[in-house]
Amino acid sequence: MNSKNGAFISVFSFLVFLPVMVQAVTVLPVSIPSLRYGYYDEKCDSVEDIVWSKMKKIVQLQHNAPAQLLRLMFHDCFIGGCDASVLLVGMNGTVERDAIPNKTLKGFDFIDMIKDEIEEACPGVVSCSDILVLATRDGIVLAGGPYYPVLTGRRDNNESFFDMANAEIPRPNGNISETLRLFSLRGFDERETVTLLGGHNIGRIGCEFIRPRLSNFTGTGLPDPTISPDFLEELKRKCPQDNNIINNMLNEHTTRGLSEFAISSAAFFDNHYYKTLMRGKGLLFSDQQLMANEKTAAAVTDYSYDDGTIFRTEFAHAMGKLSSIGVLTGSAGEVRHSCSHINSNH
Repeated sequence: MNSKNGAFISVFSFLVFLPVMVQAVTVLPVSIPSLRYGYYDEKCDSVEDIVWSKMKKIVQLQHNAPAQLLRLMFHDCFIGGCDASVLLVGMNGTVERDAIPNKTLKGFDFIDMIKDEIEEACPGVVSCSDILVLATRDGIVLAGGPYYPVLTGRRDNNESFFDMANAEIPRPNGNISETLRLFSLRGFDERETVTLLGGHNIGRIGCEFIRPRLSNFTGTGLPDPTISPDFLEELKRKCPQDNNIINNMLNEHTTRGLSEFAISSAAFFDNHYYKTLMRGKGLLFSDQQLMANEKTAAAVTDYSYDDGTIFRTEFAHAMGKLSSIGVLTGSAGEVRHSCSHINSNH
C-alpha cells in the first residue's frame, strides 16, 4: 500500500449532543446474499444483547460515542466496504487508519471493549465488522435516533486501503459535484446523500475545520463568499485564531448557538441540521453546498419542513444500505481475534 498525499479531514466530522430519547421506525433491511437475521443464533446467540448492554454503559460515560462510531463506520464502509479494514494498525504497509482523513477518527477503543467481551462469550465467532455495524446502530438509538434492523454475517478484511482512504473520503470543503460523485460511486443518489449527511445533526466539530472558511478559503486569502456577513462574524467570535479552549472544540452551548439549535424540540437526533442549512448556517462548506443543487436542496427542504418522521425513516433505510456495501461473507476474509490486527496465520 503506497502513500498518497491529501490535506483534508472527512466530511463526517460529527457534532455530538446528549442522548434523550429512543424512537423506532419501521424499515425493511437491504437484502444481501449471505447476510441474514439470526446469523449468530446457533454460534453466539447473546451477541446483540452484549453489544446493546455494553453500548449503554459506554454512552453513559462517553456521550459523544454515538457520533464517533457513526463516523468510524462511515469511513470503514465508504472505503472498500463494511469490512473493518479501518480498524487495522501496523501491518507491513500504511493502513487506512493512517490516512489523513482518518487521523481524527475516534471510537476504536469502544469496538475493542465490545470485542473483548464477545470473545469471552464466543471466541473466534463474531466479526469486528458486524460489531462495528451493530454498535453504531445501537449508538444511534441511544442518541435518540431511529432503530433499524441489521443483518449479520460479515467477515473482516485482512487488507487495508490507505490510498483509497486518502483519495475518496468526502472532504469538508468539497463542492456538491464532488460529494455527489463520491456517494454515487457507492450507489447512493442525491436524496440518499442528503439523508446520510443528516448524521451531522449529532456531534461536535473542531474550530480547525471551520477556520479555513473564515479567512483563507481555498487559498484565496478571503472568507468563504457563501457565508453571510452576520454568520461570518459569529463564527469568527466562536473560533478566533488563538482559540485553544476545550481542545479547540466547540462546546455544547456554542454548537447549539451556531446551528440555531433552539428551534429543535430537544437535544436529540432530529432534523435541526436541515433547518440550519435552510438558513444558510451550515458549519461546513460541504454541508451548505447541499443547497447548491436542485435535487439535494429539495431533499433538504423536505426534511426541514417535516416533523422529523420522514428524515428518520429514510435515514434508517440509508444506514441499512450503507452497512451492506462491499461486505465479505462466506469463506472470504476472516473473523479477527483482535480488531486491530489480522490473525497470525496470514
